Amino acid sequence: MTLAENIKQRALFEGFNKVGIVGAESLADEGRRLEEWLARGHHGEMRWMARDVHKRIDPHEIFPQARSVVVVALNYFTPHQHQPNPGSGKVSRYAWGDDYHDVVKEKLLSLLAWIKEVEPSAEGKVCVDIQPTMDKAWAVRAGLGWLGKHSNVITPEHGSWVFIGELLLNLDLEHDHERIEDHCGTCTLCIDACPTAAITEPYVVDSNKCISYATIELRAPELPEEMDLAGWLYGCDVCQDVCPWNRFEQETSEIRFAPREGNVDVELEEILELTQESYAARYRGSAMKRAKLAGLQRNARTLTGLQDLQNLHD
Repeated sequence: MTLAENIKQRALFEGFNKVGIVGAESLADEGRRLEEWLARGHHGEMRWMARDVHKRIDPHEIFPQARSVVVVALNYFTPHQHQPNPGSGKVSRYAWGDDYHDVVKEKLLSLLAWIKEVEPSAEGKVCVDIQPTMDKAWAVRAGLGWLGKHSNVITPEHGSWVFIGELLLNLDLEHDHERIEDHCGTCTLCIDACPTAAITEPYVVDSNKCISYATIELRAPELPEEMDLAGWLYGCDVCQDVCPWNRFEQETSEIRFAPREGNVDVELEEILELTQESYAARYRGSAMKRAKLAGLQRNARTLTGLQDLQNLHD
């Protein structure tokens, strides 16, 4: 087998569900679409999205020696379901278990270590969301899936319940050139189901209207009055839940993505009673720490109606 074929086989051994290898070329077309999206203000207060756009477009800005990009997808679906009640808030499926950044990074570092054993001249850079890379664009280029109308990557085998990561390598490898055709067709279920009409047109999400953005990224002390959280405390999965391609979902083999106790539906009273110390202990190693304690408690107040009472008191 070629080195590229061996790397793919090893990636699957590490636990990834899909892998593709493409050239470390500029994402020029995808970059133009990103710049248009930013120009329309769809990134809201995520100012970091507008910084270093050139790094997102050109992988050499992150790893100058890059010659190839190994792109991986890791299924995170578990068959648990929300059991909401008035005293709890729903959590997005991706945050039920351990922080995916840690899990995917660990697997990619292990893959890189193996590659260096096989090819001593190899050097690489691991990228998992935190780095300024366009994960979804690389996944599409590598033939892992297509970009759905909800702006998530959809794989034929696992639907959209996948995490994406990249390994930039200084090696000239055999590249994949076949991409997966867009299979969304005339379906508009995700657009129609979005509680806040955040999918303003196919493939375009306005973060300012998005529940996930509001509950995770927005740092304002209060949520916009017009924002209906539809029962969500952290994130939102509605556009993925209604996607017909997610009927092909399969349970992940990664046990670290199994829900932590109380992480599928969270008791709002528990959130409101957290101190900085208990919050740190409760969400250590969880993606939910992204919202910060202030954000989680703001979301909980909104769901319980306490925000309105506080406003009246003020």
